[in-house]
Amino acid sequence: MQWEVVIGLETHTQLRTASKIFSGASTQFGADVNTQACPVDLALPGVLPVLNRQAVEHAIRFGLAIGAAIAPVSIFARKNYFYPDLPKGYQISQYEIPVVLGGHLEIVVGDTTKVIELTRAHLEEDAGKSVHEDFIGPHGEPSSGIDLNRAGTPLLEIVTEPVMRSAAEAVAYAKTLHSLVVWLGVCDGNMQEGSFRCDANVSVRPMGQEAFGTRCEIKNLNSFRFLEEAIQYEIRRQIELIEDGGTVVQETRLYDPDKQETRSMRSKEDAQDYRYFPDPDLLPLVIDEAWIESIRSTMPALPAQLKQQWQDAFGLSRYDAELLTQDRATAALFEELLLILGKPLAKAAANWMTGDFASTLNRAGMSAADSPLNASHLAPLISRVADGTISNKIAKDIFADLWKEALEGQIKSTVDSIIESKGLKQISDSGELGTLIDQVMQANSAFVDEFRAGKEKAFNALVGQVMKASQGKANPQQVNELLRKKLS
Repeated sequence: MQWEVVIGLETHTQLRTASKIFSGASTQFGADVNTQACPVDLALPGVLPVLNRQAVEHAIRFGLAIGAAIAPVSIFARKNYFYPDLPKGYQISQYEIPVVLGGHLEIVVGDTTKVIELTRAHLEEDAGKSVHEDFIGPHGEPSSGIDLNRAGTPLLEIVTEPVMRSAAEAVAYAKTLHSLVVWLGVCDGNMQEGSFRCDANVSVRPMGQEAFGTRCEIKNLNSFRFLEEAIQYEIRRQIELIEDGGTVVQETRLYDPDKQETRSMRSKEDAQDYRYFPDPDLLPLVIDEAWIESIRSTMPALPAQLKQQWQDAFGLSRYDAELLTQDRATAALFEELLLILGKPLAKAAANWMTGDFASTLNRAGMSAADSPLNASHLAPLISRVADGTISNKIAKDIFADLWKEALEGQIKSTVDSIIESKGLKQISDSGELGTLIDQVMQANSAFVDEFRAGKEKAFNALVGQVMKASQGKANPQQVNELLRKKLS
């Protein structure tokens, strides 16, 4: 039987605020256990929640970026369940009327573009954390502990429609969403610290069947690799179970990355199990058009807009445009280069950004935001290659010198000073190059004979010898032209 996979994702995005969503306690990561939980987070009697305005503005910003509707009035509700790390016995969330309604995100999988429809995005508070491993009780016995530092941390839960049909699509969506929320500045995107976590709802159905199969939810996937592995395993598990005559049970599952398998955690609750009702301590959230427009006016250009703009204006490939918009720091650096170099050198700038610059950052474990070199260092290098002063090979050597100085803490040289001090100016004089080529042809007569016998590879060998003889300073284009002329 042919099976169709149905996947929907719920992503818990920690909003980038200094304090929690309903209290003034800090959200800083890494603090000592239970040092960032105030009376509101602890649910002490008589305390009242106060909504964090910046968390709301982050939600509005995200909604505008995905083309969603911003609810003029939204309601906070109590989601009731009992778990040790939930001091109140309920979570404050949004249910019937969320702050963000609808919207969509475009993803690319291979050569295919697909639009992922979003259902909603709602504000809520995070729970605390149960600590089970390596926790010792007061009498030395193995125990579990509760850390309430995360309790009350502001989250935006982003929910898709069940429109993804493979693990690859789910990962592409998660990566695109991750890039967007970091680009917007609403989330730091640190998956190791729990700032971006995905729950995957997975089901299978016979190909052509309209009714959905029974879904299982895989909780708290905090890496793209784990997301892909968990979904792939769950797909295989469900198909094998059904084909062996079994039945898929709706439940919540966890992924074990060591065993690369999912395992049952608890039966999956439905909405009625949580007994939602409006929180009597919080007024409805009212968002007027003036507030929305004030946020819209501060929105940065979005990655999709820049990608299309740069492809149309500068003839960049889709792949290069994707790389240049992977984060705001990279895009900003490219835009700074454009301001210095102008449109004619846009492709040359893109080539440097996606080539040597990107690979150097990658080897150093850095992002563009961490780069010790900026546009004022890179632009002269690109200019000197464009005007024929130096070759690409020499430019790479100069870049390495600048990078080394930058890492040592002080850039003492300029591109022009390095060219001058090391005598790196490209040889473009046809007479000088002609003499050099004659010498190389005379010393490599075997290659000359091979080329004249029809072996094109011999030509490349001769070019290499000329470049070697000139210590990389010969103008490659002129070498090619003069050498062919002499050989013919």
